[in-house]
Parts: sequence; structure tokens; C-alpha cells
Amino acid sequence: MTSTPKVLPVSNAPRPPLRLGSTLLHMALLGSFGLVLISLLLGWLGLGIGLTLVLGLGLIFLAGLLYAIFGISRLEVLRISGLYDIEVAPLIWRARRRDGFGEYVRSLGRNVANGRMWAAMGSFVFSCLAGGFMLSALQWTVHSLIVAFAPLTGVDTVTGPFSIVTKASQAPWLLLLAVAGAAVVVGLAFLHRIVTMGIIGSLSRETELTERVRTTAAQREGAVRAAEVERTRIERDLHDGVQPRLVSVAMTLGLAHQQIDNNPQQAKELVAEAHASTKSAITELRQLTRGIYASVLDDRGLDAALSAVAGRSHIPVELDVQLNGRYPRVTEAAMYFSIAEALTNAAKHSRAQRCLVTVRLRETNGQHSLWARIEDNGVGGARITPGGGLDGITNRVVAAGGTISLDSPQGGPTALEVNVPCAY
Repeated sequence: MTSTPKVLPVSNAPRPPLRLGSTLLHMALLGSFGLVLISLLLGWLGLGIGLTLVLGLGLIFLAGLLYAIFGISRLEVLRISGLYDIEVAPLIWRARRRDGFGEYVRSLGRNVANGRMWAAMGSFVFSCLAGGFMLSALQWTVHSLIVAFAPLTGVDTVTGPFSIVTKASQAPWLLLLAVAGAAVVVGLAFLHRIVTMGIIGSLSRETELTERVRTTAAQREGAVRAAEVERTRIERDLHDGVQPRLVSVAMTLGLAHQQIDNNPQQAKELVAEAHASTKSAITELRQLTRGIYASVLDDRGLDAALSAVAGRSHIPVELDVQLNGRYPRVTEAAMYFSIAEALTNAAKHSRAQRCLVTVRLRETNGQHSLWARIEDNGVGGARITPGGGLDGITNRVVAAGGTISLDSPQGGPTALEVNVPCAY
């Protein structure tokens, strides 16, 4: 099975949800334990630097610190992608390429220079600091609410955060403070999403751009391979078919020229033979050009072109095409070539008694594509091999931005599905 991933533009990406409850829980945990972890990392860094300056052993501590930072950064990417439901490629440790201590040190250097790791670490540090502020604001909010409702319980004074004593007579002002504190808590949750999405979301956009580059490279490679397969096919057909026939025509005309004076009747027969061979060569050339692009596609569209292909097939073909209007030339050409080549392969190799070709217009996520299924009742066992007919179909479809799938168990049946986007 060969497929090409589709990547939506960044501007079309859905807005991530706030998930206030989950965000506040994350911030509370990071504010409680994350700040402690950051303090430990800073102490670890100081110890490593100190031991490096004194004994040189601190490099071991610094290497361990790098592993710890990478682990935290990797978890941060997973945390944000899970919290806000975005797709971000996980951080990958840049392992050494060869054995040896020198290569190990160079691999550490490559990881130190990993900007994605430090960006994720920055997101973690910000989340911890924001979580600490959120806990303080939440504490003030709870204390203010307790004091505001203290008169209902007969309590006159309440000891709050940081050993501050407040009186119940200050309830109206503290009620406003509670509202403000709640607003700060919610605002910090929004700020957490904005900042972390700005950091981790940039990694997501980087992943999308990387995927686009990979997809474009695959399409370019498919186009090059399709052109190479097509060129090889044309060379083979010309060498094995048209060229020998034209040589035969030339030799026949040469014999006729020699007999035109001595034996005019035989010369006429030779000319008639050359004429028949010439018409056969013209027919072969027409069939050859149909493999490149059928003129009927331009004149009457894909439905009529496929009807012509089915009519020329050596095995009975049941054609089920439900299309309205015309589609991009690249899309129609890729679909026509795929179906024509699939029927040719079935006639050559499958020993099938019939073929069923179904063509439909499909819509997925607002994107239209032409979909076709070519199924035969032959012996099965078809495989995509370099230079073969199915490989040519694969390259042509991938170059057009589409996908194919092949299901051909031993004993049959064989089913080939082709999907080619229209807006490409």
C-alpha cells in the first residue's frame, strides 16, 4: 500500500479548547512540584559547574542534567499536546551516529543545540511560575471568601495567608478581592494557554511544514519515477513494435522497387503489403499515444475516455461511472492512466474473466477527489514491483497528490483503489 499524507494549512487548524478545569489542575501541580523541580535543576547545574572547575568531574553531572532537561521537555510537549488536543511530533534524542567517546560528546553537543528542547523547557518553566502565581491568587480568593462570610458564623477575625489577620468588618472589600482573585486565576489559565500554545504550537507548525516538505519530495520523486517508467515503456514499445514494422515496410518497398520493371504484379503486391504494414504501425502509434494522454479526455471527458478503454479491453469490463462535469486535467489524466494500466495488467497477468470499474466523486473534510476501484476475479498475487505497471500507477498517482491501495491475495480477487484530489 502506498499513500501520501495530507496536511491541512496552519490557518485552517481548529482553535484549541481552553479546558479550564484541566488547565488549572495542571497549573496547580506544576506550581506545587514544578518549582521544586526547577530549584533542584538549578542546584544540579551549580554543582556540575563547581565540580567542573575544581575536579573536572562536573561534566558527568552536566551530561546527566542534559538528559533530565530533555526528559522534562519531552513530557512538556506531550502534556500540552494532550491538554489542548494538538498534534506535535515528540522530541527525539539526537543519538550518536557512530561508536566512540568523541562521537558521544558530539551527540551531547547536538542535543544542547536542539532548539525544540529548549523551547519546550521554556514552556515548562513558564507553566511552573504561572502555576505558583495561580496558587497564590487562589489562596487569596479562598481567604477573602471565608472572611466575607465570617459574620454568618460569628467569627470576627480570620488569619489568612502569610499570617495576615483580617476582620469580618472588611467583608465587602474582601468580597471584591475574591472576585478579582478569581478573575486572576482564570486569566492565568488563559495566559497559560496562549503562551504554551505559542511555544509548543510553533513546534506543531514546524512539524506540519516538515510534513509538507516530505510530501512534496515524495510527489516530486513520484513524478520523476512516473516519467522514467513512461519513457522506458515508450522506448520498449517503439523498439519491439513500431520500429521493426517500419523496417519491414522499408524492406518491402525496396523489394517492390526492384521488381517494378521486371514483375509489376509482384511489385503491386509488395506495395499493398507495405501499405497494410504502414497502417498497422499507425495503429500501434495511436495505441502508444493513448498511454500518454487520450485526446478524448479533452474532447468528451473522463467518462467517455474510460468507455473507450473498456471497449478496447481484452476481457469484459463492467463500467460504473457516476461523475458530473469536468475536473482538473491532471486529475483526469492520472485517473485515466491508472484505470487503463490496471486493465492492461489484468488482461496480461490475472487470467480474469471480468473486471468491474467503479468511479465516484468523493468529498472529505471539504476536499473533493476522484475515487476509483478496479476489481477483477483473477488469480490474485499482484505486487508493486519497481518498473512494473502497478509501480507506474503508483508514481503517477503520487505525483498528482493522491493515494492508492492494493489488495490482491493469492487466489484472488484483486482490488486496486485510486484516490486523486481535484483541487491540486
